[in-house]
Amino acid sequence: MNEEISRENAGRVTDGPFELSLQLRWSDMDALGHVNNARIVTLMEEARLRWSRPDAHTGRFEFGLVVASLQVDYLRPVLYRPEIRIRVGVVRIGTKSFTVRHSGYMDGQPVFDGTTVMVPLAEDGVSSRALSKPERGWLESSLIQART
Repeated sequence: MNEEISRENAGRVTDGPFELSLQLRWSDMDALGHVNNARIVTLMEEARLRWSRPDAHTGRFEFGLVVASLQVDYLRPVLYRPEIRIRVGVVRIGTKSFTVRHSGYMDGQPVFDGTTVMVPLAEDGVSSRALSKPERGWLESSLIQART
């Protein structure tokens, strides 16, 4: 892939981005044979959910996460193909939120780049809460370079 993602944060090497292939569905395609722009957001969500899915006993985000903000830059048309590669990593960790970067690749070329600000929910399922120490540690292991 053409883009190099830095895995350094404050002088230490991290685990870096999570990367996976997602199969495209017939319903993802528009009349021009491209993946519909709204479906890109769905693919970002699916990749993010697979990345953030907690193990049974981690206690990570046990009351859920909500999207506070979402931005997508469509870099080139995404043609309907069997699959797309998506990288997911953290570019910012705040007190009560964090920002996830999603980068999509097809045929080795970047096709979209997006960010999502995520907020952990408190036990009431409505209020936000501060990130726990274990959550912060897990997020720090996924730090990558923000898009420049």
